[in-house]
Amino acid sequence: MRFTRSAIAAGLATAATFMSAEASSSSDVLVLGHANFTDHVAKEPLMLVEFYAPWCGHCKQLAPEYEKASTELLADKIKLAKVDCTEENELCAEHNVEGFPTLKVFRNGQSAEYNGNRKADGIVSYMKKQSLPAISTITADNWAEFKGKDRVVAIAYLDAADDDSLSAVEAVANGLRDNYLFGVSHDAAVAEKAGVKAPAFVVYRQFDEPEVKLDSTKFDDQEILEAFLRAESIPLVDELSAENFMSYADTGLPLAYLFSDAESKDLQTNIDSIKALAKANKGKLNFVWIDGNKYSAHAKSLNIQSEDWPAFAIQDIEQNLKYPLEDLSGDLVGKVTDFVKQYTSGSLKASVKSEPIPKDQDGPVHVLVADEFDAVIGDDSKDMLVEFYAPWCGHCKKLAPTYDTLGEKYKAHKDKVLIAKMDATANDIPPTAGFSVQSFPTIKFKAAGSSDWIEFNGDRSLEGFVDFIALNGKHKVSVDLEPINATGSEHAAHHDEAIHHEEL
Repeated sequence: MRFTRSAIAAGLATAATFMSAEASSSSDVLVLGHANFTDHVAKEPLMLVEFYAPWCGHCKQLAPEYEKASTELLADKIKLAKVDCTEENELCAEHNVEGFPTLKVFRNGQSAEYNGNRKADGIVSYMKKQSLPAISTITADNWAEFKGKDRVVAIAYLDAADDDSLSAVEAVANGLRDNYLFGVSHDAAVAEKAGVKAPAFVVYRQFDEPEVKLDSTKFDDQEILEAFLRAESIPLVDELSAENFMSYADTGLPLAYLFSDAESKDLQTNIDSIKALAKANKGKLNFVWIDGNKYSAHAKSLNIQSEDWPAFAIQDIEQNLKYPLEDLSGDLVGKVTDFVKQYTSGSLKASVKSEPIPKDQDGPVHVLVADEFDAVIGDDSKDMLVEFYAPWCGHCKKLAPTYDTLGEKYKAHKDKVLIAKMDATANDIPPTAGFSVQSFPTIKFKAAGSSDWIEFNGDRSLEGFVDFIALNGKHKVSVDLEPINATGSEHAAHHDEAIHHEEL
């Protein structure tokens, strides 16, 4: 599941202008150019560089956050810089910049991708973690400061001889160093100060309960440590946005959304009212609130049809299941509580959006809708080719005449081969399908008697489809093709379209 993905076409200018590396009087962000980039980046043990274009909307949105982060990180002696790619064509190409903004972390001149979010606090947190070893040694002198150094900090209190537990903690720290700060103490006095006895693993937080202890005897189990840390690093009810969505998706738990007007005077009251429910279902569901006006398209993707906030929905990301609840009038807490109980008991039926089942199928291509998906696809007697499309998709529109002709060619063989299409914007792909669609058009094939779907990525010409069906189908149906005067370049264009899908 993704909120939005925007492909930014970067037309880089050829002019190369030397720019000063000194920050302007109103900015703490260094401005770098070809003449001084290497000298300034190479001498810094850690630096974050933004490659941007002045016309880029995402860059404009990032700019104030980047400025704020740069100022905050001065105390940690971590510098932030930026490169205008419309002025520094060659420099940006040298660093493989393909979209804007691109952020890269440099260590003594060597670059790595930046994997943090793009808010000021996220940038500060990420860069501070990058400045520290994966796991820091905690003493009586630095304990109090370290446990409050970031939004989430994990400290292991271990005996000096407990090599197995230390090894597990180090493995977790190395794998998650971009996300959390890690410390370890072998000092019994520090453990006593923390109110624990070795072995212990404590997560310190700047939200909800300020500290939580792992209730386990297996401190040498990497999976247990990591699962505990991931679960406890998420607030009971936090705001969800594109910036932190993946941190929730990575937990594997379903999301329980409270859609609200961000300006509503009842927002905080509603959030507070479901915290007890969120706590009771911790480990089963992650509760969040989300700006319904800003993310109304996401609400519709969860089959919430109105924009009368507040609304509620549960989404099982792993299985692509949706459970919307729109009417929260009167008793929000009571209705949400009952809805969640039905969900956790397994009695709630998932919502599947569908167009009406067509009254007839007179066209060359079978029009498939969600409500008849299982019945049609469940017919094991036929080889099936199905296109999942969007009405606005340019590649889908170009494909339509060829796909209709393909349907006509197999019309006499409908008992053996089904050529079908489904509007994936007006219909959900049922969970029984076993796959989801991430780009348009997506074309899937299933041979008669098989439950396995094959994705078609070949030449989208009539010959390409016919050859594919003959090769992969059970019935090996062959059809006569009229001569098609297609040049090699036209075939190449089809092939290029097959590779470059339009993203959702």
